Amino acid sequence: MFRHAKLAAAFLVGSLVIASSPTTSHADENSTTAIDIALEPDATMLQRAKAANTRLLGTFPKGFALDESHHPHVTILQQFVRTADLDKVYAAVDKVMSDEKPADWKLTANKYYYIPDAEFGLAGIVVEPTPDLIRLQREVIDAVAPFTEKTGTAAAFMSTEQGRDIQSSLIDYVSNFESIAAGEKFNPHVTIGVATQAYLKGMLAEPFEAFTFSPTGASVYQLGTFGTARKKLKDLHFGP
Repeated sequence: MFRHAKLAAAFLVGSLVIASSPTTSHADENSTTAIDIALEPDATMLQRAKAANTRLLGTFPKGFALDESHHPHVTILQQFVRTADLDKVYAAVDKVMSDEKPADWKLTANKYYYIPDAEFGLAGIVVEPTPDLIRLQREVIDAVAPFTEKTGTAAAFMSTEQGRDIQSSLIDYVSNFESIAAGEKFNPHVTIGVATQAYLKGMLAEPFEAFTFSPTGASVYQLGTFGTARKKLKDLHFGP
């Protein structure tokens, strides 16, 4: 999810020790939506991600399970958009996806990684960036640009805790996604869960059998705690 250490550390601390949410006024509620435009991985990646997630939950039950409300995915863009313009966002991104053929791409997953903070880490399976992925990200950013807001509040996210599970550092990350996680800084991956650093160091030291997979679809999600894809808002279409 994050490559910048300070932001990542702040995010993980907030994720593991949930504090009160940033204050929101009534006028802020639902005026913006925090979205994740993501590629849906095929069964090969889903199997590997869910097996790794089950393993992490076995050692750290306070983490999160990959399930219908925490969809495994490869993020292309996270952004705040005006809720009133969501249909325009869907149409613009659907046009980008329909001009591409991601289902024909062969992407390579080559290692585990984690974002450290204190004794914990937020782990994922790294996907090698390709010219196709980087081009797609740029096209998506440009398509969504007319409908974006610089920032938002906890009300923009899907929350089961009335916003208390939405970290201020997550808001900062989504606000600054284009400058810290796009282009040369793009780090495509599938998040797999949380564990102690001690456990994750051992996991990363194990041999990793690289594998290839393909996207089977694309979606727009509403983001939630941990930067997860909590609620599917729209299915998108690939080109023929």
